[in-house]
Amino acid sequence: MIRRSILLGTGSALPARVVTNAELAQSVDTSDEWIVERTGIRTRHIAGEGETTATLATDAARAALDAAGLEPQDIDLIILATATPDQTFPAAATKVQAALGINDCVAFDVAAVCSGFLYAVTVADSMIRSGAANRALVIGSETFSRILDWQDRATCVLFGDGAGAIVLGAEESADGARGILAAKLHADGRYNQLLYVDGGPSTTQTVGKLRMKGQEVFRHAVVNLASVLTEVMAMAGFVPADIDWLVPHQANARILDATARKLKLPAERVVMTVDRHANTSAASVPLALDVAMRDGRIKSGDLVVLEAMGGGFTWGACVLRL
Repeated sequence: MIRRSILLGTGSALPARVVTNAELAQSVDTSDEWIVERTGIRTRHIAGEGETTATLATDAARAALDAAGLEPQDIDLIILATATPDQTFPAAATKVQAALGINDCVAFDVAAVCSGFLYAVTVADSMIRSGAANRALVIGSETFSRILDWQDRATCVLFGDGAGAIVLGAEESADGARGILAAKLHADGRYNQLLYVDGGPSTTQTVGKLRMKGQEVFRHAVVNLASVLTEVMAMAGFVPADIDWLVPHQANARILDATARKLKLPAERVVMTVDRHANTSAASVPLALDVAMRDGRIKSGDLVVLEAMGGGFTWGACVLRL
């Protein structure tokens, strides 16, 4: 028998406030036309008072549990991917655990920025396949608006806040045809200064602000995402043409289009939500996945690929059969 991690449910949560490009243009030297042409972004959600990475994560987790038909006490593992935790420590995952009323389970954060959700999924899958866990909540949640330089029009227009979550459960079958079939992660720390935050408790003792060299990040993103997708598909015994749905990190519509072209993948097979959510870092992949699950595009039996790249650089992908 083959033990796999099966997707049982998805959920998401967004802050109440929606900020349009036109609203941003009132305080930043930009315009709706400029932002849409270069990024595809039209709106983003911005966290308000009382909305934090942990509260958004908790709401997304509850939605995923409802979709899975499970209670919080059914969960024995919580992994929260975030670059914007509520506190330096303890892990935001433990705040989610307490908010859900789970008395005891493994709970920790993963920090890999925009690739964080892929890293978290891969860790959860490894723990489930090994028998160390049976049902896992895997969450990506961010409040990037709180580390943005709102005077830097090149970065502040790109990001938004939100959370997405999935529930994974163990299933044993003779063929192992369903569930997470393959996953692959990468990192290359030589590119630290292309996308980073200029602060931290060990250096400046401040939170810092996000800094990015956009053109160089774009170039690496297209190459790395296409490469890891081809790599992980080969591991699972498929080719890119076999993909029913690609759910990529929602950084920039131009990156998504360029990656699809490089893979010769039809645009209609790529789930795109960057226009309404902007770049929500670790939350973007599970947010997009939840949208496509709930609107009926992704169905049982579909072959789905999740992929992302973020600061570090870190990047990765996984293949799953619904």
